[in-house]
Amino acid sequence: MRIQTTFLTAFASLSLHAQTAPSDSLFDVDQVAEVHITFSDPNFWNTLVTYYNNDQGEELTGSVTITDQTGTWTLDSISVALKGNSSYSHPGNKKSFKVDFNDFIDQKFHGMRKLHFNNCWNDPTFMREKIFFDYCQEQGIRAPRVQYANIYMNGTLWGFYNMVEAVDKEFLDRHIDDVDGNLFKAADNFGGGGGGGGSTAEADLKWYGTDQADYYERYELKTNETANDWTDLLDLLDMLNNAPDAYLEANFPARWNWHDLLRSLALDNMFGNLDAYIQSARNYYLYHDMTNDEWQWIHWDANMAFGSYPAQGQNALTLSPTYVASNRPLMTRLMAVPSFRTAYLNDYCLAKQNFTNAYLDPRIDSIATLIQPHVAADPNKQFTLDQFTANITSDITVQGGGGGGGGGQQTVRGLKSFITARNSSLAGTLDCSTVGMHVALADGDLRVFPSPATDILNVRLPQGMVPGSLRIVDAMGRSVPVRISGSAVDVSALAPGMYMVVATDGPVPDSVRFEKN
Repeated sequence: MRIQTTFLTAFASLSLHAQTAPSDSLFDVDQVAEVHITFSDPNFWNTLVTYYNNDQGEELTGSVTITDQTGTWTLDSISVALKGNSSYSHPGNKKSFKVDFNDFIDQKFHGMRKLHFNNCWNDPTFMREKIFFDYCQEQGIRAPRVQYANIYMNGTLWGFYNMVEAVDKEFLDRHIDDVDGNLFKAADNFGGGGGGGGSTAEADLKWYGTDQADYYERYELKTNETANDWTDLLDLLDMLNNAPDAYLEANFPARWNWHDLLRSLALDNMFGNLDAYIQSARNYYLYHDMTNDEWQWIHWDANMAFGSYPAQGQNALTLSPTYVASNRPLMTRLMAVPSFRTAYLNDYCLAKQNFTNAYLDPRIDSIATLIQPHVAADPNKQFTLDQFTANITSDITVQGGGGGGGGGQQTVRGLKSFITARNSSLAGTLDCSTVGMHVALADGDLRVFPSPATDILNVRLPQGMVPGSLRIVDAMGRSVPVRISGSAVDVSALAPGMYMVVATDGPVPDSVRFEKN
């Protein structure tokens, strides 16, 4: 079996509400899988390009053989389609694409209908999306899981790719335990999608009236397409854009998985992931969870994290944590309502605790060791192996490639140097000294993260509870000794396994599970 694996440590992620799924074997262990795609069409590449340029959803039939840590799997009658906008500009034939296992016949691979394979456009390290999404998941934020794969097409090594979980009903079932609600994708109309041209309408969350047709160029409904009822989205946008501050403050948080939303936006800012809502108004999903009538924010496409996106003159290294781009009503109103602003900054500070070189550099080094030989062997990589190595640590200058393309020289931020510089900047603009468990939560939930935890478990208490009311119990219900300091619980001495945080001294007793790594 031609496969390399290294086990996750601090970045292993287990959602408190997630279900175990066959796909865990693909994503929960760092690995480089081997994917062989075979087409009967000898002119398959020109056909794929033609389908992409036609932009009519056409897909090419083939078969796929995937070797991962569990073995070798072959599926026939799969479909393949090229995808992407800027990533399609990757030199040569190394384009991003998706594989649909279920398009023609009823079948899945490890419980998944689709997989995306991203070409790491403008990322010499091949790690930006992986590191960012792993960090999001560690913080309890919903984002696709990412691993790596060598892709072969009709026996020829095509390139080394990010292998990315699709955001679809299987994703919703695993991460949210609900598949009945509306899933909206922010439309990516810059360049017009598959074939170029078309609309440049932004998924900006602005109000454009009561006719849902006025939103079709800005969002794509990915579930319940037959019903095609956008009433819930329009109601949400109406409140966001048109409600007075007092009404918004009283009602808007209840419409969301509130603190997950705030941390999602904070992490985009922190990691300089500006090819997202906070700047480009794309690369996100909105899901309306029907089990509790809450909206969920889901990240997508983060190859421009670590400051690689050209943000209209904004320097991602020195970006204010409260930065608001024009025509972004969600950020505008979060910053305008004092309690929202306070809650956002609180979540920013909590999420920032592990955004350090001491915490992230070993993770970066571990992945680099795993993928380096595969990067070296990639016949169609955009950057050289020397650039891969240098960009892990330092900024590099490239010709017409980094930072969104175009002519002339471009600077691509180094992963480790970005973390260093970003922390230095935030130290001068973000005061986290008053952040802790005493901050009241708008949704009243007891929250803990990350799970699995290795050394420190962060806890957020509902209003009315104090740290002294907490205790940690094991799977047998026995209290275990831990040290609590501010918002942090030291769990380093606990044996691996499942535990429960129990809070009984508040208005409503509460408890939540976590895993010790």
